[in-house]
Amino acid sequence: MKLTTKRFILRDFTDNDLPEFLAYHSDPRLRELYGPGDNTPEHAAELVQLFKAWAEEEPRQNYQLAIIQLDGPLVGCAGLRMKDAPAGEAELGIELAPEFWGQFGYAVEIMKCLVDYGFSNFDLAQIFGSTVSENTKIARLASAFGATAIERDTPAWMAARGWRQIEWQISRGTWSERPANGRL
Repeated sequence: MKLTTKRFILRDFTDNDLPEFLAYHSDPRLRELYGPGDNTPEHAAELVQLFKAWAEEEPRQNYQLAIIQLDGPLVGCAGLRMKDAPAGEAELGIELAPEFWGQFGYAVEIMKCLVDYGFSNFDLAQIFGSTVSENTKIARLASAFGATAIERDTPAWMAARGWRQIEWQISRGTWSERPANGRL
């Protein structure tokens, strides 16, 4: 699996990606966004193995891809996951290494690629994502996409930090009706 944007290649993970994935997962800014037990190097290594296993499944229902700069390093991962989503829906997730947060429109470019791919290649009616209320960058990004935000039941670890769980959703119709000359 390989998708290409102006600045990135989104492709299946390989064992060679593990050191860079572990390196950015060790950043305290990223680890803070994970729940208890999910913010360890062991968990990060397990994720890479899971992503590789998903790539081998037949039929494939989950796509979690390494994000590689055309001229350089791994900058994060992103994907569409349909296996545990309601029929006709996919969960979109994106994770950038903290050094790339809020810079250069990376998330916009990557998310647009995945939303286009999801609506064009699967019979999806809706794409959704989930984040913590403190992740205001994702909230702004989802809003720019025309997505709506809905507050969901908040896990105890988030509530203990004063956060809420937010789900954003965008339908195929809303996506196809966005202005052609718009930012996205």
